[in-house]
Amino acid sequence: MTRGGQNKKRSDPERKCVVTGDVHPRAEMIRFVVGPENQIVPDLLGKLPGRGIWVSADRQTLAAAIKKGVFSRGAKQKVSVPDTLIDDVETGLSRRVIDLISLARKASGAVTGYEKVKSWLMTERARVLIQASDGSGRGKSKLRSPEGSNAFIGIMTANELGLAFGRENVIHCALATSGLTNRVVEEAGRLKGFRSGKVGGSTTKKGLRTK
Repeated sequence: MTRGGQNKKRSDPERKCVVTGDVHPRAEMIRFVVGPENQIVPDLLGKLPGRGIWVSADRQTLAAAIKKGVFSRGAKQKVSVPDTLIDDVETGLSRRVIDLISLARKASGAVTGYEKVKSWLMTERARVLIQASDGSGRGKSKLRSPEGSNAFIGIMTANELGLAFGRENVIHCALATSGLTNRVVEEAGRLKGFRSGKVGGSTTKKGLRTK
Protein backbone atom coordinates (compact mmCIF):
# COMPACT_ATOMS: atom_id res chain seq x y z
CA MET A 1 0.00 0.00 0.00
CA THR A 2 1.46 3.40 -0.97
CA ARG A 3 1.32 6.52 1.17
CA GLY A 4 -1.50 7.85 -0.99
CA GLY A 5 -3.61 4.79 -0.21
CA GLN A 6 -3.29 3.03 -3.54
CA ASN A 7 -2.20 -0.56 -3.84
CA LYS A 8 1.35 -0.73 -5.12
CA LYS A 9 1.67 -2.50 -8.43
CA ARG A 10 4.51 -4.92 -8.88
CA SER A 11 5.53 -3.06 -12.02
CA ASP A 12 5.89 0.26 -10.17
CA PRO A 13 9.57 1.28 -10.27
CA GLU A 14 11.01 1.72 -6.79
CA ARG A 15 13.82 3.91 -5.53
CA LYS A 16 15.66 4.24 -2.23
CA CYS A 17 15.51 7.52 -0.33
CA VAL A 18 19.05 8.79 0.28
CA VAL A 19 17.97 10.20 3.64
CA THR A 20 15.94 7.44 5.28
CA GLY A 21 17.11 4.42 3.27
CA ASP A 22 13.47 3.44 2.78
CA VAL A 23 12.32 2.11 -0.58
CA HIS A 24 9.21 3.64 -2.14
CA PRO A 25 7.50 3.67 -5.55
CA ARG A 26 9.11 6.30 -7.74
CA ALA A 27 5.79 8.17 -7.88
CA GLU A 28 6.16 8.96 -4.16
CA MET A 29 9.62 10.47 -4.46
CA ILE A 30 11.43 13.47 -5.90
CA ARG A 31 14.41 13.01 -8.20
CA PHE A 32 17.29 15.47 -8.04
CA VAL A 33 20.27 15.83 -10.36
CA VAL A 34 23.43 17.90 -10.42
CA GLY A 35 22.87 20.82 -12.76
CA PRO A 36 25.08 23.61 -14.10
CA GLU A 37 27.78 24.85 -11.72
CA ASN A 38 27.32 21.72 -9.59
CA GLN A 39 24.02 22.94 -8.20
CA ILE A 40 21.27 20.54 -7.12
CA VAL A 41 18.21 20.75 -9.37
CA PRO A 42 14.80 19.09 -8.80
CA ASP A 43 13.73 16.86 -11.69
CA LEU A 44 9.98 16.63 -11.16
CA LEU A 45 9.39 14.91 -14.50
CA GLY A 46 12.23 12.45 -13.96
CA LYS A 47 13.73 13.15 -17.37
CA LEU A 48 16.82 15.28 -16.78
CA PRO A 49 20.17 13.67 -17.64
CA GLY A 50 22.57 12.68 -14.93
CA ARG A 51 22.76 10.48 -11.87
CA GLY A 52 19.47 10.60 -9.97
CA ILE A 53 19.39 11.33 -6.26
CA TRP A 54 16.05 10.29 -4.80
CA VAL A 55 14.37 11.79 -1.75
CA SER A 56 10.94 10.95 -0.34
CA ALA A 57 8.33 13.53 -1.33
CA ASP A 58 8.19 15.09 2.10
CA ARG A 59 9.15 18.57 3.32
CA GLN A 60 10.83 17.33 6.50
CA THR A 61 12.82 14.65 4.69
CA LEU A 62 14.10 17.11 2.11
CA ALA A 63 15.02 19.54 4.88
CA ALA A 64 17.00 16.76 6.54
CA ALA A 65 18.78 15.99 3.27
CA ILE A 66 19.91 19.60 3.01
CA LYS A 67 20.93 19.87 6.65
CA LYS A 68 22.95 16.63 6.65
CA GLY A 69 24.72 17.27 3.35
CA VAL A 70 23.26 14.14 1.82
CA PHE A 71 23.25 15.52 -1.72
CA SER A 72 27.04 15.70 -1.91
CA ARG A 73 27.31 12.09 -0.78
CA GLY A 74 24.64 10.97 -3.22
CA ALA A 75 26.29 12.81 -6.10
CA LYS A 76 29.76 11.63 -5.05
CA GLN A 77 31.01 15.19 -5.43
CA LYS A 78 30.75 18.59 -3.78
CA VAL A 79 27.47 20.27 -4.73
CA SER A 80 25.63 23.44 -3.76
CA VAL A 81 22.00 23.52 -2.68
CA PRO A 82 19.82 26.59 -3.43
CA ASP A 83 18.34 28.25 -0.34
CA THR A 84 14.94 28.09 -2.05
CA LEU A 85 15.08 24.39 -2.96
CA ILE A 86 12.21 23.23 -0.73
CA ASP A 87 9.91 26.05 -1.86
CA ASP A 88 10.97 25.50 -5.47
CA VAL A 89 9.90 21.86 -5.26
CA GLU A 90 6.55 22.77 -3.70
CA THR A 91 5.92 25.45 -6.34
CA GLY A 92 6.86 23.05 -9.13
CA LEU A 93 4.56 20.31 -7.84
CA SER A 94 1.73 22.79 -7.47
CA ARG A 95 2.26 23.88 -11.06
CA ARG A 96 2.17 20.25 -12.18
CA VAL A 97 -1.19 19.66 -10.50
CA ILE A 98 -2.62 22.88 -11.96
CA ASP A 99 -1.44 22.03 -15.47
CA LEU A 100 -2.85 18.49 -15.29
CA ILE A 101 -6.24 19.69 -14.07
CA SER A 102 -6.22 22.22 -16.90
CA LEU A 103 -5.53 19.44 -19.41
CA ALA A 104 -8.37 17.40 -17.92
CA ARG A 105 -10.68 20.41 -18.30
CA LYS A 106 -9.74 20.81 -21.97
CA ALA A 107 -10.47 17.12 -22.49
CA SER A 108 -13.94 17.56 -20.92
CA GLY A 109 -12.80 15.52 -17.94
CA ALA A 110 -13.15 18.24 -15.31
CA VAL A 111 -15.87 20.64 -14.22
CA THR A 112 -16.17 23.43 -11.67
CA GLY A 113 -19.06 25.21 -10.02
CA TYR A 114 -21.14 23.84 -7.15
CA GLU A 115 -24.12 22.67 -9.21
CA LYS A 116 -22.05 21.01 -11.95
CA VAL A 117 -19.84 19.27 -9.44
CA LYS A 118 -22.88 18.15 -7.45
CA SER A 119 -24.44 16.74 -10.64
CA TRP A 120 -21.29 14.76 -11.49
CA LEU A 121 -21.19 13.38 -7.95
CA MET A 122 -24.87 12.40 -7.99
CA THR A 123 -24.57 10.65 -11.36
CA GLU A 124 -21.32 8.96 -10.28
CA ARG A 125 -19.43 10.52 -13.16
CA ALA A 126 -16.95 12.08 -10.76
CA ARG A 127 -13.91 10.00 -9.79
CA VAL A 128 -12.27 12.71 -7.66
CA LEU A 129 -13.64 15.71 -5.78
CA ILE A 130 -11.26 18.64 -5.34
CA GLN A 131 -12.02 21.49 -2.95
CA ALA A 132 -9.99 24.57 -2.15
CA SER A 133 -8.14 24.41 1.16
CA ASP A 134 -9.13 28.02 1.89
CA GLY A 135 -12.78 27.63 0.91
CA SER A 136 -15.69 27.85 3.33
CA GLY A 137 -15.92 24.72 5.45
CA ARG A 138 -19.70 24.98 5.54
CA GLY A 139 -19.97 25.15 1.78
CA LYS A 140 -17.51 22.32 1.22
CA SER A 141 -19.28 20.03 3.68
CA LYS A 142 -22.36 19.93 1.44
CA LEU A 143 -20.52 17.80 -1.12
CA ARG A 144 -19.39 14.26 -0.42
CA SER A 145 -16.45 12.76 -2.27
CA PRO A 146 -16.93 9.62 -4.38
CA GLU A 147 -16.36 6.15 -2.96
CA GLY A 148 -12.91 4.65 -3.37
CA SER A 149 -9.36 5.53 -2.51
CA ASN A 150 -7.79 8.90 -3.31
CA ALA A 151 -11.20 10.33 -4.16
CA PHE A 152 -10.68 13.70 -2.48
CA ILE A 153 -7.97 16.36 -2.81
CA GLY A 154 -7.99 19.36 -0.51
CA ILE A 155 -4.48 20.79 -0.63
CA MET A 156 -4.92 23.33 -3.43
CA THR A 157 -5.91 26.95 -2.80
CA ALA A 158 -8.84 28.64 -4.53
CA ASN A 159 -6.42 30.73 -6.56
CA GLU A 160 -4.46 27.68 -7.71
CA LEU A 161 -7.63 25.89 -8.79
CA GLY A 162 -8.73 29.08 -10.50
CA LEU A 163 -5.58 29.01 -12.63
CA ALA A 164 -6.54 25.56 -13.87
CA PHE A 165 -9.93 26.83 -15.03
CA GLY A 166 -8.94 30.29 -16.23
CA ARG A 167 -10.74 31.99 -13.36
CA GLU A 168 -9.71 34.05 -10.38
CA ASN A 169 -10.87 31.54 -7.77
CA VAL A 170 -12.43 28.08 -7.77
CA ILE A 171 -13.70 26.27 -4.67
CA HIS A 172 -15.15 23.03 -6.04
CA CYS A 173 -14.20 20.90 -9.00
CA ALA A 174 -14.60 17.28 -10.03
CA LEU A 175 -12.57 14.98 -12.24
CA ALA A 176 -13.89 12.09 -14.30
CA THR A 177 -12.14 8.74 -14.50
CA SER A 178 -9.16 9.03 -16.85
CA GLY A 179 -5.42 8.67 -17.11
CA LEU A 180 -5.10 12.41 -16.50
CA THR A 181 -7.04 12.08 -13.27
CA ASN A 182 -4.68 9.34 -12.13
CA ARG A 183 -1.77 11.69 -12.78
CA VAL A 184 -3.47 14.50 -10.86
CA VAL A 185 -3.90 12.17 -7.88
CA GLU A 186 -0.27 11.06 -8.12
CA GLU A 187 1.13 14.59 -8.26
CA ALA A 188 -1.23 15.79 -5.53
CA GLY A 189 0.08 12.97 -3.37
CA ARG A 190 3.62 14.26 -3.78
CA LEU A 191 2.53 17.85 -3.16
CA LYS A 192 0.74 16.78 0.01
CA GLY A 193 4.08 15.81 1.52
CA PHE A 194 5.19 19.44 1.23
CA ARG A 195 2.00 20.95 2.59
CA SER A 196 0.77 18.58 5.30
CA GLY A 197 1.26 20.19 8.69
CA LYS A 198 3.16 23.10 7.11
CA VAL A 199 3.73 25.83 9.66
CA GLY A 200 1.65 28.85 8.76
CA GLY A 201 0.01 26.97 5.88
CA SER A 202 -3.68 26.53 5.24
CA THR A 203 -3.61 22.79 4.64
CA THR A 204 -3.68 19.83 6.97
CA LYS A 205 -2.89 16.16 6.78
CA LYS A 206 -6.42 15.58 5.48
CA GLY A 207 -5.57 17.19 2.17
CA LEU A 208 -5.63 13.89 0.27
CA ARG A 209 -8.30 11.71 1.80
CA THR A 210 -8.66 7.97 1.33
CA LYS A 211 -11.49 5.58 2.07
